[in-house]
Amino acid sequence: MSSSVEAVTPRDPFAMTHREILEAMTGLLAALFTALLSTTIVATALPTIIGDLQGSQTAYAWVITTALLANAASTPIWGKFADLFNKKVLVQSAIVIFVIGSIIAGFAHNVPVLLVARVVQGIGMGGLTALVVAIIGSIVSPRERGRYSGYMGAVMAVSMSGGPILGGVIVDSPLGWRWCFFVCVPLAVIALVLLQRTLRLPTERKEGVSIDWLGAALLTGGVSVLLIWVSFAGKAGYYDWISGESALYVGVGVLLLLAMVWVESRAKSPIIPLPIVTERTTGLAIIASVAVGMGMFGATTFLGQYFQTARGFSPTIAGVLTIPLVAGMLVGSVGSGQLITRFGKWKGFVVTGAALLVVGFALLSTIDHATSLWQVGVYIAVVGFGVGMMMQNLVLAVQNTVSVHNIGAASSSVAFFRTFGGAIGVSVLGSVLATRVGELSAQGFDRIGMRSGSSGGSNLDIGALPAPIAQIVRAAYGDATGRIFLIAAGATIVALIAAALLPNNPLRRTIDIDPALDPMRVDAEDDAAMNDQRQKVEVSSGSA
Repeated sequence: MSSSVEAVTPRDPFAMTHREILEAMTGLLAALFTALLSTTIVATALPTIIGDLQGSQTAYAWVITTALLANAASTPIWGKFADLFNKKVLVQSAIVIFVIGSIIAGFAHNVPVLLVARVVQGIGMGGLTALVVAIIGSIVSPRERGRYSGYMGAVMAVSMSGGPILGGVIVDSPLGWRWCFFVCVPLAVIALVLLQRTLRLPTERKEGVSIDWLGAALLTGGVSVLLIWVSFAGKAGYYDWISGESALYVGVGVLLLLAMVWVESRAKSPIIPLPIVTERTTGLAIIASVAVGMGMFGATTFLGQYFQTARGFSPTIAGVLTIPLVAGMLVGSVGSGQLITRFGKWKGFVVTGAALLVVGFALLSTIDHATSLWQVGVYIAVVGFGVGMMMQNLVLAVQNTVSVHNIGAASSSVAFFRTFGGAIGVSVLGSVLATRVGELSAQGFDRIGMRSGSSGGSNLDIGALPAPIAQIVRAAYGDATGRIFLIAAGATIVALIAAALLPNNPLRRTIDIDPALDPMRVDAEDDAAMNDQRQKVEVSSGSA
């Protein structure tokens, strides 16, 4: 009977042995590590890159924004493709796209070429972010998925910490900044070879596949407009949060997204199936993921600036000082994953992680330019522990509620909002930081009888400033950092509430959900095919 079931149901062969899963994940995690590493390396090397290419402050911002736009906008599309086409071919395609972007970036001779390269890189990173999670969900049951998701969280943690350190070393070495891009190429090629040799996924042929290109275009346009808005709003030389420009950006972005919702509700095969994202577990997980994104991107971005600008450390040392954050993420991700697999309980870890985020950010809100480094290390370790316990376990909770047919769309939705939340968080907190630094710098300049508009507050080249001014600016950055983490603590309270309201559904031991019990069937033809398969299984079982 079992042979008949396996012959009819194409998902059962996905249940690999532990060794086969680890072999397959080697290539997947290598690809994910490469993509994430490229982002954190560039963050450290960017001042040198823009200076060498004679770019402006606008170019500096756009190098980050373009990759983020392409990453966030393409993630849901890659996720939908994962539900329609062969996942192995898709993830290999994402790696190839990423390699092409990295090579172009390494040879870039001006800023426009670099921006094009970053868009290509972002599209590849969006694919890897969505597909790695979807593939793991396709070969491992939710009950066993915890420990493997923990490994993925560990890779994210190491790449986020190792990137700034490696970027600083490369920029300071004879290799130069171009190798910040080239170093990712051999790693990506290795991942491609490993995937070809170890990842074995059966091809499910789907008849009459249709792609909602109009919905994809509206989604990309709406997300891009809103991300451009949050990337520049409140920054010097651009526009205020409350202004005509902001109203125009928000209005256009919201209208595009509303049009996308209308199109998606009528499409045969929508890019983002609305029944999935509006389901209670997925909806609450998306809300909580926004806070996780703020924790991941906000903490690393502003802690690096705190250590370099406020405390005067080099980029390499600043990267080393963030190791407690990574250690917390590593222990939280791997430890919670192992315990979830062992006991089958997941909600307690997610709620605890959200509570730790609130506590960690509240503690970080007390830091200033003179806070002991060991205290800062303890505080960021708490934040890292909270992020590690939430990051992949939220995806696990969502994957537990959907069928394999929809796992790509569901997983990519969570990843999309995590990236989008991180972008919004970094932009808003950055604007608050800049405003507060200006206020504190002006107060410091007044104390020494200096006109506040004459120097200092907006100059990040602290070493070039006179010693008294540099001291005031460093103290301003150090004292202003606490305020942004206080805001982050308030935002994570929302995540804690969302985590507490998550339905505590038991983790299933099967890879796919019973189609008769799937509350989010979005494709009637797919449902009919599933019912036909089930009837064939019953007939085969009776014959046996």
